[in-house]
Amino acid sequence: MPVFVRMGIGLALKRKSQAGNCERKYCIENRQSRDRGAATHARPVKEMDFSYSAEDESFRREFRAWLEQNAPRNRTPPVDGMSEEGEEEWQRKVGWWRKLASGGWTCVDWPKQYGGRGLSLLQTIIYHQELQRVNAPVPFIGSGPSLVGPTLMHWGTEEQKSRFIRKIVNGEEIWCQGYSEPNAGSDLASLQTRAIEDGDYFRITGQKIWTSQAQYADWAFVLCRTDPEAPKHRGISYILVDMETPGITVRPLVQMTGAKGFNEVFFDDVKVPRKNLVGEKNQGWQVAITTLMYERSIGGGGSPLLSVIDELARLARRLPRNGKTAWDDAEVRQRIAEFKCEGEALRYTNLRQLTRRLKGLAPGPEGSIMKLCASELNLRVQLFAMELLGPYSQLEYGSAMAPDEGRWSFRMLGARAGTIAAGSNQIQHNIIGERVLGLPKG
Repeated sequence: MPVFVRMGIGLALKRKSQAGNCERKYCIENRQSRDRGAATHARPVKEMDFSYSAEDESFRREFRAWLEQNAPRNRTPPVDGMSEEGEEEWQRKVGWWRKLASGGWTCVDWPKQYGGRGLSLLQTIIYHQELQRVNAPVPFIGSGPSLVGPTLMHWGTEEQKSRFIRKIVNGEEIWCQGYSEPNAGSDLASLQTRAIEDGDYFRITGQKIWTSQAQYADWAFVLCRTDPEAPKHRGISYILVDMETPGITVRPLVQMTGAKGFNEVFFDDVKVPRKNLVGEKNQGWQVAITTLMYERSIGGGGSPLLSVIDELARLARRLPRNGKTAWDDAEVRQRIAEFKCEGEALRYTNLRQLTRRLKGLAPGPEGSIMKLCASELNLRVQLFAMELLGPYSQLEYGSAMAPDEGRWSFRMLGARAGTIAAGSNQIQHNIIGERVLGLPKG
């Protein structure tokens, strides 16, 4: 039978005969290596150190003590940190963000001058570990903390930094991202939304789509074409838009989960002050790439998925099957064990990326690898949960008779979105193939 060998960027299929040949070849080469090395000193092997410093552990205790007094008492992780919506759920997220902000626990890795704590990389990792431990991760309240805030630190004027950044930290203003258009998704530079300069203002006309949290947003950062004659990656400008400006219409896009997190946004001759331009006019693509780099850093990673896999194991232990539980079926245990192994592999891949950053090296391919593998693993986990639940998988989220309140069916319906968001998996395959493996373009 064929065996699958999971590697960092995909699956390699080998047959047992090949594995046997490799094993025999390894034995011969290993014996020859030992013979050659008899006259030389063996190279010492240094074990990986996964421990934290005393200072980092002191920080962990400080934050854990704060969480014990202030964190919500959640039995399980959120159903879906980004797409689960509704007014009550939205207010819960904003409330938790503002509670964190009251203790100075938002945007913790930002410099202190911008309202952060200036945490080290390892302390930021500890921060997220502790939030996951109490099933209360940093709530997604729009694109301000993760995207536009860091972008403004790099590209914004002093006036823009002073006006916007602190209100992002405190959760006073919500932001949405005006990038994708009906005919400009993965090929974002094909966007057609126009911004015509008119004295001290721009007049914006066009449409954006898949705009998360636009129905709640106070502000949007919008990519507009300011020079239609320039090549498509040029002639683009990055403009901050007050969502209360006359001429803006927001229409929700209802997903098959029933959530309304995505929206269409229409701009009809919207008048925006020129001082809201970030970077130089017609050079907005450089600013946009900075934002995209932060967006790609959001996805991937194994730790949140490991919590969901542990939850799946608990579900299997409760579900009856043939007079026993689903967990008593060896095939069920094997599948969940495979998920757990892949989740751990993602966690260690994330640690490899962490090591590069601690050494001051440029980011490697781990970001694309994690985004690709984590989103596909999550999809397989959710589909397997449907197999376990059988007819119960047809019950909607919130149904009284649904196991775990129907959160598994909600997650399954939303899992495909993870393969599209933050750069579709097809794009990630291209990045890995062309930039990592050096494969020719098709």
